[in-house]
Amino acid sequence: MKFQQLSLVAVVTGCAFVLSCAGSESSPTGTGGGPGTAGTTGAAGTTGEAGTSGVAGTTGVAGTTGVAGTTGVAGTTGSAGRGGNGGPAGRGGNGGPAGRGGNGGSSAGTTGSAGTTGAAGSGSGGASPSSGCGKAPPASMRYSIDVSGMTREYILSVPSNYDQNHPYVLIFGWHPLGGSAMQVAGTGNSGYYGLKGTSNNMAILVSPEGLDFGGNGKGWGNTNGQDIAFLNAMLTKFKSDMCVDQSRIFHTGFSFGGMMSNAVGCAGLGRAIAPMAGNSSVSGCTNGTQPVAYMGFHGTHDSVVDISGGRTARDVFVKRNGCTSTTMPSSPSWCDGLASNYQPCTCVSYQGCMPGYPVTWCEYNADHQAAPNSGPTLWTFFTQF
Repeated sequence: MKFQQLSLVAVVTGCAFVLSCAGSESSPTGTGGGPGTAGTTGAAGTTGEAGTSGVAGTTGVAGTTGVAGTTGVAGTTGSAGRGGNGGPAGRGGNGGPAGRGGNGGSSAGTTGSAGTTGAAGSGSGGASPSSGCGKAPPASMRYSIDVSGMTREYILSVPSNYDQNHPYVLIFGWHPLGGSAMQVAGTGNSGYYGLKGTSNNMAILVSPEGLDFGGNGKGWGNTNGQDIAFLNAMLTKFKSDMCVDQSRIFHTGFSFGGMMSNAVGCAGLGRAIAPMAGNSSVSGCTNGTQPVAYMGFHGTHDSVVDISGGRTARDVFVKRNGCTSTTMPSSPSWCDGLASNYQPCTCVSYQGCMPGYPVTWCEYNADHQAAPNSGPTLWTFFTQF
């Protein structure tokens, strides 16, 4: 999809695991010279009683069932039974051999079985379902909505295989100056900056329409915050009418649409943004501390929105996301496989950012245009969260 390059009226630069005992025999000799009478042989000693068998070990207690996703702890294995004591040796008879000691007790008791591990609890994968889950979806078409007495319009694209109980990713595509909702929505897979085909019915897509900007076509001047108010009205409606994952709302746009993406990020109204050739000085950038994952694209010799403005906008999120100024080449990179006429191209990732809030910045050899072949890159970036 091609985006016409249009000059902005106002472009301002700056914008995370067996006993035995032997008895003795006696055979005394008679006295007085005559042979003595043989001693009487002692009676055999009685056999000692066998030792008692050891008691079997106690069976371990079964583990408890895991609660809310936690796996239950396995039961403790029962201790082995103590072996029986050997029977005491038989008392020796008079002069006879001692009786054999009793047999030892039976083998140790059986070790107790380990308890059963508790079943893991179920989880929802981190999604934050909206109140619209369980409802039939609206049709894919153009809609209007009242925002403080002003009628605003947008085009909605709902997955053709929509599951009313599945929380969907929600992505907004903002158009450039002089563009329209229809320009971004398109009529095929290239729509929504290439996300229509790449998302493959796994996202709800929205293309809002701007207001006249100084007679130069529709844009996102955001006068008195009216475009942010428009976004908030849409968000309220979509969360109520559709099954939206409230933790996965994303924004992208080119030129004035890139500026609006930056403004939305500054307002903390998205999990991640991906502006293309935008700055933060026209649609504005409210002060705040909410981190927002960021991926920006900008042509090195942009003659409409100077790259310095794009860098300034990027730096807002470098700071908010707690990143350092150190960068490393991104791998894989959007630049990989990009046509030779867009070279040199570099994509870098800022280091030290808060987990889950990366900042990636891509510069390439181009004037003022939307990042080419960006659909797969945008989808990969957004869906990592």
